[in-house]
Amino acid sequence: MDAHPPPERTPDGHFVVVDGRKWRATDPAVPEEAAARLRRHLMSARRAVRSATAAGDAEAERSARVRVHHAKVALGERGTPWWEQSEDRRRRRWEDGLAALDAQTPR
Repeated sequence: MDAHPPPERTPDGHFVVVDGRKWRATDPAVPEEAAARLRRHLMSARRAVRSATAAGDAEAERSARVRVHHAKVALGERGTPWWEQSEDRRRRRWEDGLAALDAQTPR
């Protein structure tokens, strides 16, 4: 199985380039353990969007899309750019996001 190489980053480190398209990079200040948990929440929410869409369940789809958004914000990929935030604000962003996602995730 071939592993994908890490995406190319812009010189400032703010974006990754995938297939010629720029996407905001994950905040490098997020500790790896927290980032891994946030990515698990993100992928779970994306699967829930796909399932809800296939089932035609608009309420479940909205709920799952909110979870996707919260994970992306907590990772620093949406919202105020992480490089414009103080270290304290960046820490609060991912800590609060992780707490909210832990509370929102269906058991």
